[in-house]
Amino acid sequence: MPSLSSCLRHTVICTAALLLAACASQREPAQKMLDDIQAAMAAASADAATYVPDQLNEVQTKLGALQASFDQQDYKSVLAGAPSVLRDAQGLAGAAAAKKAEVMKGLNESWTAMASAVPGYFTAIQSQIEHLSNKSNRKLAKGIDLDAARSGLSDATSLWSKAQGAFGNGNMDEAVSTAQAVQSKLQALAGSLKMELPPPPAG
Repeated sequence: MPSLSSCLRHTVICTAALLLAACASQREPAQKMLDDIQAAMAAASADAATYVPDQLNEVQTKLGALQASFDQQDYKSVLAGAPSVLRDAQGLAGAAAAKKAEVMKGLNESWTAMASAVPGYFTAIQSQIEHLSNKSNRKLAKGIDLDAARSGLSDATSLWSKAQGAFGNGNMDEAVSTAQAVQSKLQALAGSLKMELPPPPAG
């Protein structure tokens, strides 16, 4: 008849074997969940990093915690926590797309406003330079460096061409930022010519 200690030892061994088997059976689905989360993040990471970086960082932090549990062979915790993290990861693409659409709408509105106003600024400044260049307007032109004004207008024209090129290539960030720089230059140039331009468009 087996001794009590022998029975206990057998029980412990059997229990450990069962636990190891259960642990092994959970490892594969836990790994798959981690892989699915990583795949969802990879699919959205480019736009997510630009448009919803905080949301992306939150998912990365949660994934890191799951990976730590996995490394400690706590597959049960991974399987319990992974579904919600996977939902968050899968939501990154939609959130980034929505934010991108919002940003692009704002950039398009800004470009439309400036594209409408800036050509008129060029015309008004060119007319002022020509007006002050007339001999009959020497008094009005006193203290104004017309050569510098012509050079400044030429520089602004080149910069405006760059903005239009960026717009044509679909690079709205560059188009709008360059157009804003043109607008600022023209406002400063108008001030040097003792004239006023309409206020810059909002946007």
